[in-house]
Amino acid sequence: MMKKIVLIGKMNEHLKNTYEYLRKYFYVQLCAEGAQKALGMVKVIEPDIIVISLEGFSSLEQVIFAGLQKDCFRIPVITFGTSIEKQLFRIYYNDGQFENYEGVIDPAAAFSAVCKKLGLNPDAAVSVVPPDDNRKKVLVVDDNASTLRSIKSMLEEKYNVTLANSGMKAMTSIGKNRPDVILLDYEMPVCDGRQTLEMIRADEDLSSIPVIFLTSVNDKEHIHAVIKLLPAGYLLKPAVPERLIETIEKALEGKSCV
Repeated sequence: MMKKIVLIGKMNEHLKNTYEYLRKYFYVQLCAEGAQKALGMVKVIEPDIIVISLEGFSSLEQVIFAGLQKDCFRIPVITFGTSIEKQLFRIYYNDGQFENYEGVIDPAAAFSAVCKKLGLNPDAAVSVVPPDDNRKKVLVVDDNASTLRSIKSMLEEKYNVTLANSGMKAMTSIGKNRPDVILLDYEMPVCDGRQTLEMIRADEDLSSIPVIFLTSVNDKEHIHAVIKLLPAGYLLKPAVPERLIETIEKALEGKSCV
């Protein structure tokens, strides 16, 4: 099974290039949107290792380090940064969980560091996954961490799965890595499923992506409201693996499941 990495940092070309390289050989979840998002994603993914680019970090990111040390102390953390950048977080490098590599993050250095920390043979790691991942991309959007974790476990062997815990984060994710199908929670705070679907359909480049609603409410009036939005399909929570995959496959074929 592929090792799991959460990659944290400020979005720039160095981070983007490293993400694109690492995801050829590992399951990588990129988080470039703040401390609380990063900590929440770590809890959802339960990675084997965390990689952090310190480029652009300030003392405000202390909360990430403190949270990882407090709640994820068993997960090794590799950071990439200059001696000045590391100095901001120096107190966290004393217990062995955190290890810094001097300089700006880059694909080759990150790959080598991850393999070393996890005790992997680099040649063996390269052979785990073919260079081109031709699996269909599924974006799962839900504000509930346990739901994200559950659906990810159902789908990750068959699909390339990306997670988002809000409608706005989903839109950011879609812009960076266009999915083939979207599983969208209907009941979310701030920006709910209906509003997120409207944003997707308002963008001409995204409007053709099939969207499957997930809902935990099964009364007639609620289901009618969901169907009225003409999604590619809808499923009641908790999702059943066989039914979930069947609905995704039909949506990918352009068939409606409503």
